[in-house]
Amino acid sequence: MTRTEETARYGATALWLHWLVAVLVVAGFAVGFYMVDLKISPTKLRLFSYHKWIGVTIFALAVLRVAWRLYRPPPPLPASMPLWQRHASVVSHRLLLLLIVVVPLSGWLMSSAKGFQTVYFGVLPIPDLLAKNADLGERLEVLHEVLNTSLLAVVTLHVAAALKHHFVDRDGVLLRMLPRLPDRRDR
Repeated sequence: MTRTEETARYGATALWLHWLVAVLVVAGFAVGFYMVDLKISPTKLRLFSYHKWIGVTIFALAVLRVAWRLYRPPPPLPASMPLWQRHASVVSHRLLLLLIVVVPLSGWLMSSAKGFQTVYFGVLPIPDLLAKNADLGERLEVLHEVLNTSLLAVVTLHVAAALKHHFVDRDGVLLRMLPRLPDRRDR
């Protein structure tokens, strides 16, 4: 890797925030898809708590990610990348950042309106943002599902684009967000 390519990498903070949020988003989807069709039971209630804890954590990390991104803009894209791909990258990254903030927020609003307070890790009560309102809770549930579907679509596009850049274009875009592996020549 040349010195120019090396400086075009994301820093350690951006890497950690990206991959931690990515793992939590996958976990949130997995728990969410599994729990939604379960009959009401202690297991379902426990999974709802886990799902909410994941959402609260994603929300907090997403706020940090947005703040970090404002403080430390991403490294420049390769000069060889077509302009339309550069624009698509900017739009898709902004949409991802927006959704990782808005999806957990919509869940928080939904839980508040349905009268189910979130107690983070069973210890820290998270204040409700809305008064109990069953009708609003149902509408927010639909919104939460639509936003999650949108997030899943954008994440799928994001992963597909990263893999395309790595395996087809071979332009190093994916490598910018991967942890640096020790070079065998350094030993």
